[in-house]
Amino acid sequence: MKIVLYVLMLALTLSANPLLVAHRAGTADAPENTLAAIKLALKNKADVIWISVQLSKDKKFVLYRPSDLSALTDKQGKISQFDAKQLQSIHITKSPANKAIYSNDKLYIPLLEEVLKQFPRTQFYIDLKSPDANDKEQAKILLELLKKTKSLDRVRLYSTEDNYILALSKEIPSFATRGATRKKLADVSLTHFCKAEEQKNVYYGLELERAVKVVEKFTLGEGVSETTLTWDNEAMECFGQNEGKVILFGINTPQAYEKAKALKADGVMVDSPSLFKDR
Repeated sequence: MKIVLYVLMLALTLSANPLLVAHRAGTADAPENTLAAIKLALKNKADVIWISVQLSKDKKFVLYRPSDLSALTDKQGKISQFDAKQLQSIHITKSPANKAIYSNDKLYIPLLEEVLKQFPRTQFYIDLKSPDANDKEQAKILLELLKKTKSLDRVRLYSTEDNYILALSKEIPSFATRGATRKKLADVSLTHFCKAEEQKNVYYGLELERAVKVVEKFTLGEGVSETTLTWDNEAMECFGQNEGKVILFGINTPQAYEKAKALKADGVMVDSPSLFKDR
């Protein structure tokens, strides 16, 4: 009986699905980074909600991704030009997602504090998007907010700006910087070199396939060639050392999902949780 149970447990482990991460709270299913999108993503069985945040003029984090309000609203200007109260009065009016959701009165730009309080048991990956924030000031405000809302144990921070991640307090869980992740994958993919990680449980996030330019230095100049970094079993084994975790981005087709699952990715970031809710 014990052997049978062990085999069953092993089979379940090997076939385990990766965490379903709702990109921008499910940008293909509902207007991104809104309360309505978060609720729908959770209904569609998302395990983690990925949200994009920026700092307002009065130094409050709000959920908004583009660099200008005109991208998703009928207003213009940067998030940092408006205070939080003004931003909460601005409604999302532009989105390729479900138009029926526009009748919902929750399509304003929400505060991060509001979201963390309204969804106290939800796991969030928070993407720092402010194009003009001071990295150290932003990190300090973020730590204060996460402590205030008692959310340090259910968030993880990400940014395409390496300095935003490097400025964070060690108390805040975060992903490895994008630069470090990309370099590590390039080393494995192009030279089959794997640098061992001293730290345990490092989280990495990158696209399943990423086009890059490789620069080679020569005595008389340099050569530039284009290539695609692709995750394979060798890369996953390297990144998985010392209990490392890999979240693969851009998983938006059943084929990409099956590839990510076969690679034993720890999580997949999807635009449409509804497409994968019955995985």
